Amino acid sequence: MHKMLSPDSPEVLASCERLMRSGSHSFFAASRILPRRFRHAAAAVYAFCRLADDAVDEMPHGASIDAVMGYLRERCDAIYRGEPFAIDADIAFSGIAHAYGIPKAIPLALLEGFQWDAVGRQYNTLEELHDYAARVAGTVGAMMTLIMGGRSTQTVARACELGVAMQLTNIARDVGEDAARGRIYLPLTWLREEGIDPSEFLAHRRPSPEIARVVMRLLHAADQLYLRAETGIASLPRDCRPAIMAARLIYADIGSVIRARGGNAVDHRAVVLMPRKWWLMGRALLSYIIAPPKDFMLQPLSAVRFLMGAVPPGERDAVQPDLLISTIGLLERLGHRNRSRRVQS
Repeated sequence: MHKMLSPDSPEVLASCERLMRSGSHSFFAASRILPRRFRHAAAAVYAFCRLADDAVDEMPHGASIDAVMGYLRERCDAIYRGEPFAIDADIAFSGIAHAYGIPKAIPLALLEGFQWDAVGRQYNTLEELHDYAARVAGTVGAMMTLIMGGRSTQTVARACELGVAMQLTNIARDVGEDAARGRIYLPLTWLREEGIDPSEFLAHRRPSPEIARVVMRLLHAADQLYLRAETGIASLPRDCRPAIMAARLIYADIGSVIRARGGNAVDHRAVVLMPRKWWLMGRALLSYIIAPPKDFMLQPLSAVRFLMGAVPPGERDAVQPDLLISTIGLLERLGHRNRSRRVQS
């Protein structure tokens, strides 16, 4: 049975916006400078991803992950048939997916990332971690980019990589909280190079110079991707650059807080305070006057190439993405798992 409501109906939009308001302090800080004309689409994507995340996170006791994933894929199928389930988020996302040509492969990749979380998958190398981050965060960048008409290879790549960078920051910040729930996302080979036994760390989590070095190493990897993302931000429409730069600066600043504590992310949770966020948003306004690069051809991360390939080549153009700020809100809910707590800095 399907709700006979338009994706643009006030009821549907209000429902999606309530989910967005309740899920992310950082998103609302940065969304103050997001162009108004893009907010409904951002809310629709956010709401769909949020509720899909919740379906996995709040899986009933005794339910199988296969059954839950089957249900989510069935919802996705219905969305792309134009017959969404009687769920406001699905109705809204169906309208957005069809209006902006979001390939079905992209939300399906997001669902795959949720499944990896549910089965407790771990990652041996940074490249494997990139594969995970591309699914739970790079997909968000891809969808937001397509909403704004950006289909060029470099556009989609930079959008996905910014999502991956934010995900790596999440992972670095929440090492202690994840360990308390029996989860570890740091590359296992990095831990072993520092003489850390992953199982022992989970059993007796405590800060140490060794774990701090691994955290710092991950933050460095994120920083490299944040720098790459700036080449894309400078090519955005002028009124969109400040919001995207704010997203990039606020999230990267979480890493600065962790570094100021010597890399301790085990018994302290890094938080970017509101006065600092406002300062960073002011700094982001300078991106309005940055000239776009003449040539920003970069080899994309291997992990995001499948997302780039999901966009039909004949549809690609040179328009740049301008809605990656919504990645902040999504990452706060989708983030890296354990999925029972969210980024609320």
